[in-house]
Amino acid sequence: MWKKYLKILTIFALLFSFIQPITSNAAGGITLFTPYTGLSVTPGESLSYDIDVTNDSAQVQQLDLSLQDLSGEWNYSISAGGQSINQLSVAPNQAQTFTIDLDVPLQIDQGSYTFNVVAQSNTGATTTLPITVNITEQGTFQTELTVDQPNMEGDADATFSYSLELSNKTAEEQNYSLQADAPEGWQVNFKADGSDVTSVKVKSRESKTVDVEVNPSEQVKRGTYEIPVIAQSGQTNSEVVLESVVTGTYDLNLTTSDGRLSADIQAGDDTNLDLVVKNEGTSDLSEISLSSSTPPEWNVEFSQDKIEQLKAGESVNVQATVHASDQAIAGDYVMTITANAPQSTSKADFRMSVKTSMLWGWIGVFMIVAVAASLFFLIRKYGRR
Repeated sequence: MWKKYLKILTIFALLFSFIQPITSNAAGGITLFTPYTGLSVTPGESLSYDIDVTNDSAQVQQLDLSLQDLSGEWNYSISAGGQSINQLSVAPNQAQTFTIDLDVPLQIDQGSYTFNVVAQSNTGATTTLPITVNITEQGTFQTELTVDQPNMEGDADATFSYSLELSNKTAEEQNYSLQADAPEGWQVNFKADGSDVTSVKVKSRESKTVDVEVNPSEQVKRGTYEIPVIAQSGQTNSEVVLESVVTGTYDLNLTTSDGRLSADIQAGDDTNLDLVVKNEGTSDLSEISLSSSTPPEWNVEFSQDKIEQLKAGESVNVQATVHASDQAIAGDYVMTITANAPQSTSKADFRMSVKTSMLWGWIGVFMIVAVAASLFFLIRKYGRR
């Protein structure tokens, strides 16, 4: 029976030994106290502790205040009465309050961290108060710049467009400068929210879309070009590499074999123009069609009005037969011939000079002679009367 009671008493004694309040390790009559010794926060947050210090001794205590067992990534300050302090005097049997402001690092592992508030008197006695901070999630301090489609292809005159996603995975708003290391002569423009920008602000744990427009230089050659783009703030940065594949230049040119863009023609007659269709670019052209824009009742026929493919640097000769209107009067007329491909277009304006027919000239001379002869006959016949 007594053994049973003894066991019960032993169990209760063990239980009460674990249920003890958290108090400071008092020394020299100094006690430190705060009700919040186990706060839970996320990375990057700030904490504030009001610490009561009580002097139970019979003399004034001059205390040096500090924090121990706190890594260098944590920032803190100690203040009282609105002033930053590192020492505090407490009268006998009195209490004072000071404040500890603590900044949790942005880059920190999830878990519990314990540090000590230390008050050391001028007699050398040291009082400590342990405080635990619980970090509830894994901390990050980074920027992510990503692009879904980093590779774009186009000709030398094309604008290469990319859509970037800039993510701020820190606990603070960041102001990012945007920079691109493009080849010489290239132009790179950044846009956000529809406006041209050189920097953007992104709130903590948010993202922003940044559009990038790239224009190659006029002298660009066919090939693949890499363009590093970096988003950088004072504390963090991220880089992505864009790729522009330049397929070449498209330059279609329409002219004549002798370079002349004028011709003479008689009303109702035909004349031939020796056209030259040239590919002066660095990429092949395809599906080239020839067409004309003429004065009313004129028409143009081509020896071939379709060119399926024209390789870079090559040319094709085409004969255009121009027929002038029967009603055309003498003068200059403008006619346009166009060579059109899906990749490029070229136009040539021709000045067509309509000349009077020689037949009508001889008819005019004959009529003048006939009229003169008639007058001469009439004068001789009736002039004597």
